[in-house]
Amino acid sequence: MDLALWEYAALVLAGIVAGFINVMAGGGSIITVPIMMFLGVPGPVANGTNRLPIVAQNISACLTYLRHGVPELRLVLSLAVCAVPGAIAGALLGVTISVEAFNIVLAGVMALVLILIMTNAGSQESNVTLKPSRKRLLAGHGLMVLAGFWGGFIQIGMGFILLPILHRVLGLSLVTANIHKVFIILLYTLSALFVFGNQLELLWWIGGVMAVGNGMGGWLGARLTLSGGEPVIRALVIIAIAVMIVKLIWFT
Repeated sequence: MDLALWEYAALVLAGIVAGFINVMAGGGSIITVPIMMFLGVPGPVANGTNRLPIVAQNISACLTYLRHGVPELRLVLSLAVCAVPGAIAGALLGVTISVEAFNIVLAGVMALVLILIMTNAGSQESNVTLKPSRKRLLAGHGLMVLAGFWGGFIQIGMGFILLPILHRVLGLSLVTANIHKVFIILLYTLSALFVFGNQLELLWWIGGVMAVGNGMGGWLGARLTLSGGEPVIRALVIIAIAVMIVKLIWFT
């Protein structure tokens, strides 16, 4: 693929925004996968290539968090280990799905994410970490296998899946849950990227260009909080999702 200069700039900019959103909450892949598809990349290939910028943004964020200490480190590692087998199974499904089927699935997922964003579903205010019971730990680790499957398959919307598990099921504070989310996504995405890289001809250079932006966005997201710009960002994301749903259903 030969891209114009503005298209390279669009990839980097999309990466910055997506990396920031992913680290702060989740849903950044709702930007990066569609923009690659708009540039002519087939859905499954865009889905696989998207794992490279995700790895970059989470490495950047993880390095930042490690400098300040990671709460409940043993817990985050055990949760990540549980997510890896699910991610591998999900990625194996992701490499076999047809372009048409992927577009339909993506449109459905984006519609669900759109509803979640517009209704603020799953928002919580608690920043107090509770010590999880044995029952909560078992439930959290079991759900992490399923979450890993979705992350390996399509990744989009993982923040909306992981944060409720970490916050509601395991009782972690929002701050701790957000930190854990970044480490979990990094570890299972590496395994998913290995599967996609071996099964599909990924566009590594496009992923690399976007990874530059995602790394910057991840660095910013690990240090900043989403304040006055949240309404504008939500509005832009809602518009972008709605446009992409229309394209996937009627203009593919």
